[in-house]
Amino acid sequence: MSRFRATFLAACATAALCTGGPASAATPDAAFVLSLTDASGATTSVELTCGPTQGNHPQADTACRSLEQADGDFSRLPSKFQNCTMIYSPVWATATGTWRGMPVDFDTEYSNRCVADAQSGGVFAF
Repeated sequence: MSRFRATFLAACATAALCTGGPASAATPDAAFVLSLTDASGATTSVELTCGPTQGNHPQADTACRSLEQADGDFSRLPSKFQNCTMIYSPVWATATGTWRGMPVDFDTEYSNRCVADAQSGGVFAF
């Protein structure tokens, strides 16, 4: 083993011991503030953390699974089969945060809250 590699490994081990373990243990895989705003301007927001799942999102486990399937890409969230009315009551959905250290800033419009839930795989189900 080269001297550089041995020194590097020793420094990494020391850093891990001094900080109580790997630095990534305290950092979640994803953290978002999700918001839905209706046509009257009323906004509902929730916090969602994945890896570990936390926050006040009412379906956090489902939302994190959908985000995992899409690898954090909100434009690729899986849809779920759900009957929704065809009543047009638009909502604007936004997501701001990070996915595995990368910044995320997403916004789109859905025709109503039910469609937002269905087309986002539960991410916007609140």
